[in-house]
Amino acid sequence: MKGAVAHGGKVFLVGAGPGDPGLITVKGRQCLREADVVIYDALAPAELLSDVKAGAEIIYVGKHGGAPHVSQEQINRLLIDKARQGLTVVRLKGGDPFIFGRGGEEALTLAQANIPFEVVPGVTSAIAVPAYAGIPLTHRDWASTVTFVTGVTGHEESDTIAQIDWKSLARSGNTLVILMGLLRLEQIVDALLAAGRSGETPAAVIQWGTTARQRTVTSTLSAIADETERAGLHPPAIIVIGEVVGLRDSLNWQEAKPLFGKKVLVTRAKEQAAEFIEQLVQYGAEPVEFPTIEILPPEDWAPLDQAIARLADYDWLLFTSVNGVEFFMKRLREKGGDLRKLTGIKIGAIGPKTAEAIHQHGLAPDLVPKYFQAEAILEGLTDVEMRGKRILLPRAKEAREVLPQELAKRGARVDVVPAYRTVLPTARREQLRRMLERKELAVVTFTSSSTVKNFMALFEGQPVKQWLSGVKIACIGPITADTARELGLRVDIQPKDFTVAALAKEIAE
Repeated sequence: MKGAVAHGGKVFLVGAGPGDPGLITVKGRQCLREADVVIYDALAPAELLSDVKAGAEIIYVGKHGGAPHVSQEQINRLLIDKARQGLTVVRLKGGDPFIFGRGGEEALTLAQANIPFEVVPGVTSAIAVPAYAGIPLTHRDWASTVTFVTGVTGHEESDTIAQIDWKSLARSGNTLVILMGLLRLEQIVDALLAAGRSGETPAAVIQWGTTARQRTVTSTLSAIADETERAGLHPPAIIVIGEVVGLRDSLNWQEAKPLFGKKVLVTRAKEQAAEFIEQLVQYGAEPVEFPTIEILPPEDWAPLDQAIARLADYDWLLFTSVNGVEFFMKRLREKGGDLRKLTGIKIGAIGPKTAEAIHQHGLAPDLVPKYFQAEAILEGLTDVEMRGKRILLPRAKEAREVLPQELAKRGARVDVVPAYRTVLPTARREQLRRMLERKELAVVTFTSSSTVKNFMALFEGQPVKQWLSGVKIACIGPITADTARELGLRVDIQPKDFTVAALAKEIAE
């Protein structure tokens, strides 16, 4: 068949949701995981790209008003070309593909080119954004119908207002939701007023809805344009007009979160940051991910390989981090070993997350101290005779020496071997510097001494302390806090439990 797709190529038109990455559907996320190519828009949450498999091609085709961009014709051609190469293509679109998103046009183009496709609906911003602003679009006492309108129709934006039947919309008296209309808000208001809608009708404009950057302005229809301009709101934004807007005073849940609108810097290694970021988002924060640590394999595997070869000689295997567990287990498998080689060896973990990582490999640790630092492991081993015991400690190349030193004092023979190393990443350093200079951050978080040291090393010779004036410093535990103080930083926040969940909660409180 002419134009038929080779080797099973297919396009999935996937709705990414309105901005909150948690609002993508289960099927949409699965499509991302299986995609060979992802072609995404400006309003598709970038966080979703972390689900894309290694080696997949990621292509940005977002449009920003007035800036050069990939045309719709080019996007259509890209979808066809990639599918004809036999690839699984995900076209990731903000909101829902078929709600003012040109998804219908793309689907028609694919159908005409004989390209197999599926549509994976998304949560449209038309309903999600008002919900996150505390505005129910329907209510049995106030509105039994809702109408969705776009501020941009056809090919000529200048004709948009004239194409809409404002008299019918004004006469209905029910909820009106306008997408992509902010730049023409004054004209929309004038059209509705001229058509007979009361100037006292409640109205709202919601910018960056469902995200931590959400901002909402409410007023009357006659005053909403002036209030929006005064507040400095800009696209992307949604306009809601109707009596239901008045319910926001009672139902505003998202913007009432304790960290709403505050930027929190996360310096943790990228591989470990997901849980902490999720916790911060739950409290309404806008996490700014900037890892000051990059985790890499050791420069030389020989010391760890030698230790693995003689595992039967050891009495204890102590892990002081999740990374230590993962790199050790991976290397054990790569050298042809499995869990049987650990028979008879007692295992210790520095805390619950490290213990959980051990459990995931089918092992139960013999020692998990009540609090999460090296001194706690020593305390947990107080009643254990250490003299003559052989202990293996696979850890970061650079780490505190208190544990091996104290165990040696008790007569143990400790082999400290590097299972991984941490290095200082410098990408996006200038971006962070500008954020610090502009006082955009509310909180800077540190989850290890290394994150503090690397953060300060990134800006050596620059006025870091001046930049951090007025910014809260949050440290996960006393060791990290001591390092921060030694480097001249003031520590404002420190939880009693040394976990990222407790740290996020303490920041919120």
